[in-house]
Amino acid sequence: MHERIELNPLVCHGKPVIKGTRVMVSTILGALAAGDTAEMILEDYPNIKREDIHAALAFASELSQFEDIVLYY
Repeated sequence: MHERIELNPLVCHGKPVIKGTRVMVSTILGALAAGDTAEMILEDYPNIKREDIHAALAFASELSQFEDIVLYY
């Protein structure tokens, strides 16, 4: 999962992004929560792939477990 998610203090203030982009995980999650489909998101952000959307969801799922999570930069 984390092969597609990047945390870099020099990119978007260290917030989780899709690796190699400035598309924040929170942006993808917000779009899904607002009712956007994966196709709509891919149209809005042509530099990401469907697998990146799945990785964003998996990342959020892992964080919501409220356990200690080791994030590698």
